[in-house]
Amino acid sequence: MFFHRKETIIPVEVKSPDPRFGQFLLEQFGGATGELTAALTYWVQSFHVTDAGVRDMLQDIAIEEFSHLEMVGKLIEQHTSKLDQTPVYEAPLFRIRGMGPHFVDSQGNTWTAAYINEGGNVVRDLRSDIAAEAGARQTYEALIKACSDDGTKNVLTHLLTREITHANMFMQALKKMGKLEDPYFGTIQPDDTVDLVFNLSKGEDKRGPWNQEPLFRFEENPKPRGNFPPGPVNPEDEKTKPLAA
Repeated sequence: MFFHRKETIIPVEVKSPDPRFGQFLLEQFGGATGELTAALTYWVQSFHVTDAGVRDMLQDIAIEEFSHLEMVGKLIEQHTSKLDQTPVYEAPLFRIRGMGPHFVDSQGNTWTAAYINEGGNVVRDLRSDIAAEAGARQTYEALIKACSDDGTKNVLTHLLTREITHANMFMQALKKMGKLEDPYFGTIQPDDTVDLVFNLSKGEDKRGPWNQEPLFRFEENPKPRGNFPPGPVNPEDEKTKPLAA
């Protein structure tokens, strides 16, 4: 069961409408890193989780992301409210589609379910969620830097802040499971190269904790360990002459 309250979490008040900036905002409405993508991703992921607490967390965040989608939509609606006073080249998408939000990104690419990132494993999903929140935060930061309206900036700063909160929640869930820093997950045991690091980028090599003992064995000059694969068998095309007429 869902309930929708028409009040937004914080005020959404645009003082100086700018359809051109409204087109930028479409990135967070119908774009790959937008709020619809996040909401549907976390909602679907929650069905794969057996831990009731983690499932509840994902569903809470998913619903909050839907509220963020509404806030971005209201920003776009207000920024395009005076579209008839704007030269066509400043906001071409809205000239074609009309004012208000649409499920396209700032370049007019239609939103697709291919943006949803869920793999059916809670550890894998939470790690991808952290990266997704970082991507959304980066987009909000770029939008804030391109914005001149204080009311819009206040909303975008709130949305950016919530991305940080959600990433921290995902990290704490992984920590509870003992998987925040543990690269192992799943049930299949890795082979004996799991701690082996190859030096495959030569010149001014740098060493760090990512290729040093005790976690890793560093191979300075790696060599292939397999034989050449068997050649393809294609006698009809390459070894046979055309039949005489």
